[in-house]
Amino acid sequence: MSAASIRRLAMYAYAATVLAFILVPLLIIVPMSFTSGTSLSFPTPGFSLRWYQELVDDPRWLTSFVNSVIVASASTLLSCLLGIPAAIGLAWGNFPGKRIVYALVAAPLVAPIVIVGVASFSFFAAAGLTGSRWALILSHTALAVPIMLTTVVASLSGFDRTLVRAAASLGAGTVRTFFRVILPLIAPGVVSGAIIAFIISFDEVVVASFLTTGEQRTLPRMIFSGVRESVSPAIAAVAVLLIAFSAVLLGIIGWLQSRAVRLRSRASA
Repeated sequence: MSAASIRRLAMYAYAATVLAFILVPLLIIVPMSFTSGTSLSFPTPGFSLRWYQELVDDPRWLTSFVNSVIVASASTLLSCLLGIPAAIGLAWGNFPGKRIVYALVAAPLVAPIVIVGVASFSFFAAAGLTGSRWALILSHTALAVPIMLTTVVASLSGFDRTLVRAAASLGAGTVRTFFRVILPLIAPGVVSGAIIAFIISFDEVVVASFLTTGEQRTLPRMIFSGVRESVSPAIAAVAVLLIAFSAVLLGIIGWLQSRAVRLRSRASA
């Protein structure tokens, strides 16, 4: 066996070990969510759908889910409106301080989330918006814009700008060129960024703990409160649904990325 084959097998073994370390605890959560008991235990005393039924019957879970969807959808939309023009300006623009601007926009990605939560609370408390849904939406938008910016900049890196000049030579204005030429070609990056931004906002709990009240409680904060107050198997049921939801969204991202690769290969052929 050659050295290259040994290195390849070692990499596969390492990847399998890391995946097992991550996935095995998640797999244990699945049978625990179907337990017939009243506490989280493994192995389970029996199987039942009572805890999934409790998610439907308890209005707190439904309210927190709706709040999370509203906040995540609004922050994703705002991140698209802010991130796409910023990405075009940073990818195609040539101005002094370009790297500094990019670093400032991407700062929320590297800042500790607790610091972001404290800063958000201080700012919105001074503005009298603590406890409002808009405070959480704007904070999550600040976290989502760098994601959108990064994915769109990556899509624009392989963009053929002669298509823009061709559209202009045919009489298309700036707005029409954007919607008919640029946006369709960078759509995989935009959709991928939007999905990741939605997941980040939907799963975020630290900033939500600083800014939300009981009425505006999001689903992750509801889970956190449940773990702290009384560990119920309903939390495992919610976790399983969130894992399945995130897996579907990540599968869509993978499909979009593979589709983008196929489109680029066809365009270069």
